[in-house]
Amino acid sequence: MQSKIFDIKRCNFLIRNYCTKSDRCQHQVLEKLKAYGLSFGVSQDILVELIQEDFVNDQRFADSFCSGKFKITKWGRRKIIFELKKLKISKVCIDNALKSIDLDDYTTVALDLLRKKSLILKDKNMFVRKKKMADYLIRKGYESEFVWNCIRQLN
Repeated sequence: MQSKIFDIKRCNFLIRNYCTKSDRCQHQVLEKLKAYGLSFGVSQDILVELIQEDFVNDQRFADSFCSGKFKITKWGRRKIIFELKKLKISKVCIDNALKSIDLDDYTTVALDLLRKKSLILKDKNMFVRKKKMADYLIRKGYESEFVWNCIRQLN
């Protein structure tokens, strides 16, 4: 548990350091300032300064979040959208970030995930195998119709 910090200059230093380590969204910054013990009004003033000085940029955050979650953790669009909405990112920022995912890459990744999942499944029944493969990708955030189209492509 972090102790409350009431020195505004110290908070300004700490929050700038926090923002330079990784892209942050407005919601994350406000939560951090709240954890420092600052009032909502003071937190808002600091956030405005950070936005003006480009320490905080929701579009940049959404772009890097979307890119990282797709390329590294192989998440689908639905899961990315859900997580960005939890962080209170605007629909416009989310839509712009999702445009960076190329449909061919998206399909290739999904097909690769399906192939790998197919190799570890022990079921002999093809219907059960396909259902488990589909469930796996849907849990990773891929769209149901897209998943079934990918499964059909594998056969």
